[in-house]
Amino acid sequence: MAVTNNVTQFIFTGLFQDREAQIVSFVVFLPVYMATMLGNGLIILIVNTSKSLSSPMYFFLSHLSLVEICYSSSTVPKFISGILAENKTISFDGCMTQLFFFHLFGVAEILLLTVMAYDRYVAICKPLHYMTIMSRPVCHVLVFSSWLGGMLHSVVLILITVQLPFCGPNVIDHYFCDLHPLFKLACTDTFVAGIIVFASGGLFCMISFLFLISSYVVILVHLRNQSAEGRRKALSTCASHITVVLLFFGPAIFLYLRTSSTFTEDKHVAVFYTMITPMLNPIIYSLRNAEVKNAMKMLWRKKVSLGGE
Repeated sequence: MAVTNNVTQFIFTGLFQDREAQIVSFVVFLPVYMATMLGNGLIILIVNTSKSLSSPMYFFLSHLSLVEICYSSSTVPKFISGILAENKTISFDGCMTQLFFFHLFGVAEILLLTVMAYDRYVAICKPLHYMTIMSRPVCHVLVFSSWLGGMLHSVVLILITVQLPFCGPNVIDHYFCDLHPLFKLACTDTFVAGIIVFASGGLFCMISFLFLISSYVVILVHLRNQSAEGRRKALSTCASHITVVLLFFGPAIFLYLRTSSTFTEDKHVAVFYTMITPMLNPIIYSLRNAEVKNAMKMLWRKKVSLGGE
């Protein structure tokens, strides 16, 4: 049966209806996005140029920063440019494309955070076998698997969404294309689609979150047998990872651990994990990591010395 679709474009309501609030949000979120690009770009640069950051942990961190750049860029530029436009529109194909990449990068980040937890587990609980288990080929496979998992997840979601008939209205109560706001506009029952999203999104987030927390609990228990210096260093690293996990998974679980219902707070919660968390991640990892801070200082000194010649 052919899908009836009379909608060629969608209109976003945006975060705020008030014009002054829209201007304020532009002034606030443009620097936030720029800081996200700069901070994560700097992490990628120093990991790939510093010999002291050649361990698997930093290899995964650089890929996490790449994912953060892509993840934020899938929604934020369109949102920022739309603030100044009277009509915040997006084509149907553009909406599906945004939806695809948003979930691809989101799931890739979840899987990368899981890989990073496994890396810390091996480093702390099996230090003598660390370089054997986390060899460079294994690290490449784990990163590739994270991207592949995100791709497969997005393909499933897109195949579900494009089969839905949209006959109008076409106003999305959000600032980007996401599943629940789109389901609300479909002129058919979306219960089954909602269940699939609940299973592949909400339950996946919850299971991943519980697995990550359990992994760090095991690590923390194992740290009792470490020396005071080793315990302090490991705790500092794990604290950064746990902070990032909480910041990312909290809003995601709130939004996707349900079927097709939507709340007015959804788009405000989405601001946190599409804009704020990607900006904070480089700060969290660099401020609590002496090796990253030292690599930044070395990079700065090298730049200054080259500039003085």
